[in-house]
Amino acid sequence: QVQLVESGGGLVQAGGSLRLSCTASGRTFSNYAMGWFRQAPGKERESVAAISRSSGRTNYADSVKGRFTISRDNAKNTVYLQMNSLNPEDAAVYYCAADVTGWSSMSPKNYDYWGQGTQVTVSS
Repeated sequence: QVQLVESGGGLVQAGGSLRLSCTASGRTFSNYAMGWFRQAPGKERESVAAISRSSGRTNYADSVKGRFTISRDNAKNTVYLQMNSLNPEDAAVYYCAADVTGWSSMSPKNYDYWGQGTQVTVSS
C-alpha cells in the first residue's frame, strides 16, 4: 500500500502561480508513473497531467498546456505541479495518483493509489 499526501493548495489571484507537491511513502516511488487530476464543484473529475517512471515523458490536458508543468524528484519521493497563469476555471480540488505500471497515462482507471486532495481557489 502506498500513501500519497498533497500539499501547496490555497488561494491565489487570477494570473498568479501556485506549485502543488505530492509526497509518496515507501522506497518504490521511482517505479511509479504519477498523475494529477482535479474536480470542481458540480463537475466530473478530469485528468490534468501525467509523468512516466523513467523517461520523463509527460502528458497534459489541452486546457492546461503551456501553463502547467509536471515534474518529479525521485530522491524526494515527490511529484510537483507548477501552475502558472491561473484563472477561475482552474479552481478545484487537485489529487495526485500513482500508477504501478510505470507509464504515464491520462486515464484515471489506470491509477492504483490516490491522495486526499488539496484545494485550489482562484480569485478574480
